[in-house]
Amino acid sequence: MPVPAARAEAGRPAPADGPDVGGLPPHERILVAARDLFCRDGIHATGIDRILQEAGASKMTLYSRFGSKEALLREVLAREGAEWRDAFFAAVLAAGPDPAARLHGVIPALRTWFMGDRFYGCAFMNAAAEHAKGGDAGAPWLRDMTREHHAAILGFLAGLASEAGHPEPGILARQVLLVMDGAIAAMMVGGDPAVLDISARTLRAVLAHPGA
Repeated sequence: MPVPAARAEAGRPAPADGPDVGGLPPHERILVAARDLFCRDGIHATGIDRILQEAGASKMTLYSRFGSKEALLREVLAREGAEWRDAFFAAVLAAGPDPAARLHGVIPALRTWFMGDRFYGCAFMNAAAEHAKGGDAGAPWLRDMTREHHAAILGFLAGLASEAGHPEPGILARQVLLVMDGAIAAMMVGGDPAVLDISARTLRAVLAHPGA
């Protein structure tokens, strides 16, 4: 779980950078606050002033350390993606003693995330959707980061599929990722836990008949 950002007192302006609050330096407080707000409330709905108030930091620190809101968003996505992958991979690997059992652990791993207190959907899907609304769907940096995120997940899934003896591990990995993306989108939109049971059944069918 992320470390909570230090918050300014209600009704008072964010202070200039002071001593480390909660053990975090000012630039790290900015990153933690921005990550929470971007993921929870949206990128366009979150202004710089709100981030600074939540972080208890100054504009000088934000612009000297990150340069712009877009650069801050890039760093937020990089950290969110890395930490999400680490947690997801660990949960899948803990699902069973062999690669086949671990592939079946994909949906239970998502269930843990969905039922936690920090499920706001996929940060990359959400960012792409917001950029599309803003007329910037083709932002190269966002496409590149999303592609790298998906490539890391595909590589992990393909490795498990190969170890489990599937003849086309790359194809199977893409099928599993499609099930995952569908479950994430459905949970984000509707929040119905039945999505998890349906996704688990779909995953079992995919694993039983890969490439079908």
